[in-house]
Amino acid sequence: MTQNRLTRRVLLAAVAAASTLYSAGLAAAETVKVAAIYTLPVEQQWISRIHLALNTAAERGDIEYVFSENVANTDYERVMREYAEQGAQLVVGEVFGLERAARKVAKDYPDTAFLMGSSFGPVGPNFSVFDNWIHEPSYLTGMVAGAATESNVIGMVGGYAIPEVNRLMNAFMEGAREVNPDVTFLVTFIDSWYDPPKAKESAIAMMDAGADIMYAERFGVSDAAVERGVKAVGNVIDTSGDYPGTIMASALWHMEPTIDKAISNVADGSFEASDYGQYSFMGYGGGSMVLDEALVPAEVLEAVNARQTEILEGLYRVNVNDDRPVSDN
Repeated sequence: MTQNRLTRRVLLAAVAAASTLYSAGLAAAETVKVAAIYTLPVEQQWISRIHLALNTAAERGDIEYVFSENVANTDYERVMREYAEQGAQLVVGEVFGLERAARKVAKDYPDTAFLMGSSFGPVGPNFSVFDNWIHEPSYLTGMVAGAATESNVIGMVGGYAIPEVNRLMNAFMEGAREVNPDVTFLVTFIDSWYDPPKAKESAIAMMDAGADIMYAERFGVSDAAVERGVKAVGNVIDTSGDYPGTIMASALWHMEPTIDKAISNVADGSFEASDYGQYSFMGYGGGSMVLDEALVPAEVLEAVNARQTEILEGLYRVNVNDDRPVSDN
């Protein structure tokens, strides 16, 4: 089998290896009771990664899993308390809009482990944090986009200008500049996690302004790209099956290493306040890149693979920049 065929639609083998490693450590442990709280539907791209990892652990028999979705920020604290009172050993969720309230709940239930998506740090003894640190594969997809643009204008539509989004967009921009110093960017944020019509409208405006590659951080951007016949780059999940011939590459987030590590720590009694962000790095199998080799020239594929190898071997470090990205013009 050729290297190109290996690259096509293949995710990093480290994802499966990491999951197997953590699962093995749980074999003799009792089933952990896990509850998750989501502010959006489980189909939403970011949340879907967490939900998938927890379902995978449940299917292995490692956990008992229950969840609540579409929980408003005003109700989030109440739901956290209810799950803690019901005996959940690990509560997973995302608290970007209620950082202080979530930490207060954790303080009131010191025997319950909390693992929350957060912009801030952990708090002892039981409040751990995580995020989708997929800046490394985002950089690689930027290389693909930078080499592909003919107008030297790439459009980028994001949700909110928070560190978790900013660092991925900035890494993508740096990757594009590595292969194309002349590339420029149009950047906007729609101030919503899920508003496909607004994202699509923003993308169309960018294409009208000359963008011939789109960075699809939000749903709706790829639909605009299909309508206009331009290429796009995906984020967090692989949507190439929904947009064949349009999605050149995607930076993928795999939550399994993070979830499996937390479950293992709860099971053996070693869970403590910690930042689990590192488990989203490529080296842990928490991030990967997938691309469509039919849309990527061989020489670009070779350069991307070489850079990916350097990242995995610790010979290249992608810069982490949490500042709000801005348009070049």
